[in-house]
Amino acid sequence: MEALAALFSTDTLASALRMTIPIALTSLGAVYCERSGLVNIGLEGMMVAGSFFGALGSFQHGPLYGLLLGMTAGVLLASIHALATVTFRVDQIVSGVALNILAAGVARFCSIMFFSMATTSPHISRLHAFSIPGLRDVPALQPLVTNVSPLIPLALVLVVASYFILGRTVFGLRLRSVGENPHAADSLGISVPAFRWSGALISGLLAGLAGAYLSIEQTGMYVEGMTQGKGFIALAAMIFGNWTPFGALGASALFGFAESLSFRVVAQNIPYQFIKMIPYVLTLLVLVGAVGKAQAPAADGVPYDRGGQ
Repeated sequence: MEALAALFSTDTLASALRMTIPIALTSLGAVYCERSGLVNIGLEGMMVAGSFFGALGSFQHGPLYGLLLGMTAGVLLASIHALATVTFRVDQIVSGVALNILAAGVARFCSIMFFSMATTSPHISRLHAFSIPGLRDVPALQPLVTNVSPLIPLALVLVVASYFILGRTVFGLRLRSVGENPHAADSLGISVPAFRWSGALISGLLAGLAGAYLSIEQTGMYVEGMTQGKGFIALAAMIFGNWTPFGALGASALFGFAESLSFRVVAQNIPYQFIKMIPYVLTLLVLVGAVGKAQAPAADGVPYDRGGQ
């Protein structure tokens, strides 16, 4: 019983929250992208780019600069994806896979060039953490309310803001119309390419921020492979969350808790290989359960040809 209680303690919940943030940010970006009708398999590569350039920026000029550089790297990769798929109508899956390969190669090359190491960076500075007044003195809540990264409340605010943007603003309604029926949207004077570009760039921005969070806030350094497939897990979270901001957050929290639980169970002397499978097995189960239940945008993944029908 003590071991079970330890697995669901506030320490575990605090760890789960920290693990949730990069998945939630990337999944939220995927919501924007796929709501516009554009599939983005390249989110993993954008997180890789964000993690490396976030570490590079933080190492050279501090964590705020690192966050900006990480987001810029994600946006640049997203621009390549939008140019290939929206402008030139290249297959969206092929483009995303190519971006993942490109990002991994660029990160290793730049790591050797800037850090003289192929797979790691020196330790870097983090953002100033904060504690919640009034709650930090409660012993049971201390793991949750002390040493909190500023990116955690920012991510939660972005989810709430995205709910209103997608559901209550002109931009959000037009973005969704482009993903549901681009020909009808075009007939009303809505630029389908512009909104698909917008969805792609937002996804790159948030995936780059998520990658920078991993290197700056979670580990304090860049390590090759540190994303560990979180870009793909974020896609699964988006599908399980039915392409909605709050749904994506809830599914991301489920994966974050599973990842946190895997670290806690390792301490209980269970074979490491089985424990590390937990988040990925959960991803497969979620996708299997979501088949036939989640409702994707009608034109998701369909290239738009203005002259076609």
